[in-house]
Amino acid sequence: AAASRVFAFRDARWAPDPVLEPSAAVRTPQPVPLVIDNGSFQTRAGWASPDPAVPAEPLLRFRSLAARSRGARGGAGAETQVGNDLGSPEPLRWLLRSPFDRNVPVQLELQELLLDHVFQRLGVASQGCVDHPIVLTEAVCNPLYSRQMMSELLFECYQVPKVSYGVDSLYSFYHNRRQNWPCSGLVISSGYQCTHILPVLEGRLDAKNCKRINLGGCQAAVYLQRLLQLKYPGHFAAITLSRMEEILHEHSYIAEDYIEELHKWRSPEYYENNMHKMQLPFSNKLLGSTLTSEEKQERRQQQLRRLQELNARRREEKLQLDQERLDRLLYVQELLEDGQMDQFHKALVELNMDSAEELQSYINKLSLSVEQTKQKILQAEVNIEVDVVDSKPETPDLDPLGSEQSLEDVESINEFEPLFAEEQPEVEKPVAAVQPVFNLAEYHQLFLGTERIRAPEIVFQPSLIGEDQAGIAETMQYVLERYPKEQQAILVQNVFLTGGNTMYPGLKSRVQKELLEMRPFQSSFQVHLASSPVLDAWYGARDWAVEYMTREEGWITRKDYEEKGGEYLKEHCASNVYVPIRLPKQAPRTAEALAPSRALASSAGNPCEQA
Repeated sequence: AAASRVFAFRDARWAPDPVLEPSAAVRTPQPVPLVIDNGSFQTRAGWASPDPAVPAEPLLRFRSLAARSRGARGGAGAETQVGNDLGSPEPLRWLLRSPFDRNVPVQLELQELLLDHVFQRLGVASQGCVDHPIVLTEAVCNPLYSRQMMSELLFECYQVPKVSYGVDSLYSFYHNRRQNWPCSGLVISSGYQCTHILPVLEGRLDAKNCKRINLGGCQAAVYLQRLLQLKYPGHFAAITLSRMEEILHEHSYIAEDYIEELHKWRSPEYYENNMHKMQLPFSNKLLGSTLTSEEKQERRQQQLRRLQELNARRREEKLQLDQERLDRLLYVQELLEDGQMDQFHKALVELNMDSAEELQSYINKLSLSVEQTKQKILQAEVNIEVDVVDSKPETPDLDPLGSEQSLEDVESINEFEPLFAEEQPEVEKPVAAVQPVFNLAEYHQLFLGTERIRAPEIVFQPSLIGEDQAGIAETMQYVLERYPKEQQAILVQNVFLTGGNTMYPGLKSRVQKELLEMRPFQSSFQVHLASSPVLDAWYGARDWAVEYMTREEGWITRKDYEEKGGEYLKEHCASNVYVPIRLPKQAPRTAEALAPSRALASSAGNPCEQA
C-alpha cells in the first residue's frame, strides 16, 4: 500500500504543433468562422462548421506564452517561440512572456504572436489577410481600451471580415443548457488568474452585479510551491511551478469542511492512509560507492588527462598574450633606435612608463617569461608522449609535467581530492560496508499531507495567503443579497460551475454546503458542474457560431468598426454589456463669455491698437 502511493512526476514535454491542412469544407461555399478561446492559461482554436468532415473540437491547444531566445553565438539571430514550441517552460521560466495582465490582454505585440501561431498552424492560406470570421472570447466586463486594441489588430493587421466577442464562462453556460434548464442562473467561473461570480437573468448577463476575486490556479500553484520549498529546503530548485501545477491537477482536492478535515489529518492513521509521496528524479551515480578499483583508477587517469589539457591550454594562451606584449614593447624600442623621439615618448605615455630603462626592464622580463613558457610546453609534450608509451596504472605519475609546473598541477589536483580520497589500492573494502545509511530514493520524495487541501482552499479563504479579499462563499452571498428574494430563489436553482480551477474533487459538494448554510430553512437549490470545465467555453462558442453563422446579430463588421470605433460591441446571449464612451458635453458659451474674445479678436486685427 505504501509503494502504491509513490507517484513520479511526469515532467512531460510539449510536442510542437504541426501545420494542419484544412479540409475543403472550411472554404466552401463560404469561409466558416474560426473560434479562438483566448484564455490566460491556454489558447484553444478550431473551426465552427456544421459539416461532419470538419472536426467539432479544438485543433490547437497551447499555453498562452511566448519566449524570445537571445540567439546563438556565431551570427544566429534571436528566435521567438510560442506555446508548445517551447518544449518545457522551466528552462525558459525567466524569458516567458504573456500578453495578459490577470485575464485581460494588454500586450498586443505578444497577442499578435499568438494569433500568428494560430493562423499558421491551422493552415489559413489566404494571401495578405484572414478571410474567415473570428469568434473570440474576452474577459468579463472587458475594458474598452483592450477591446479597441484587439479590434484594431484583427481588422487592420489581419483584415478579417467580421468578428464577435463573448465571455468564455457564458459560452460554457450556453453549451451546457438542457431542455429543462432555466434561462437564469448564477455562474461561478474560476480560471487561472481570476474567479468570477456572474448572475444571469432571462438569458442575459447582469453586469452591474458581477463580482471578481483575484485568485485562481496561478496563485494556488505559487502558494503550494512556497509551502513545499519551506518544508524541503534541500530540494528548492527541484520544486518548480510546472510540478506544482501537476500536483494541483492530480493530487489536490477541496475539503467539504476545512477545519474538520485538518483535524482528520492530525490522526497518524489518517495521515498514513491519505498521504501521497511525490518522487523527484535522482541519480545513483552520486554515491560512488559501487565503483571497483579499476574504475576508480580510470576516473583518476581521466581527471589527470583533463588537467594536463587544461594547463597546456592555459600556457598557450599565456604565451600568446606575452608574445603580443613583447612585440609591442620591441616596436617601441625600435622607435627609440630610429630616433623618432616624439612617437617614442607618446608610446611610453600610453604604456604608462617613465623612461627607456623601465622599458628595457619590461622587455627582459617578458622575454624570459616567453622562453620559460615555451620550454614548459615542449617538456609537457615530451612527458605526455612518454606517459602514452609507458603508462603504469598501478603507480600513476603525479608529476608528469616536470618540476617547474608541478606545483600548478598539484594545486589543481587538490581541488579534486574528494574524488580520489576513497582510493585504497592495497585493501579492497566490501561494497556492503560503504552503502549509505539512508535510502536515496526516499530522500528525494515529497510527502503531501495537508498541502493537498491547503493550496486549493485559497479561493474560499484568501486570507491564507494574506489577501484582503472575500472568498467564493462570501462573494456569492453578497451577490445574492443584491436581489429580491424571488430572484434569489430563481438564481440558486441553477448554480453553474465552470473553468479549469473548478475541476478539484469535492468542489461541488463544498459549494452545496456553503449554499445550505446561507439559504433559508427548507429552501431548495441546485448546483451543476460543466461537462468539460476546460473545453466547454470553446464548445459553446462553436455552437453559437454555427447557429448565428448566417445572421447579423452579434457580429461586428468592418463597416461597424470604421463607423463606431474599435471599442464597439454587438451584444448577444453570451456577450458582455456594451457601455459606450460618453464624452461630457461642453456648456454653451454665453454672450458675456464671448465679449472678451470678440474684443481680443478686434484688437488683433488692428495694427495701431497692437502698437
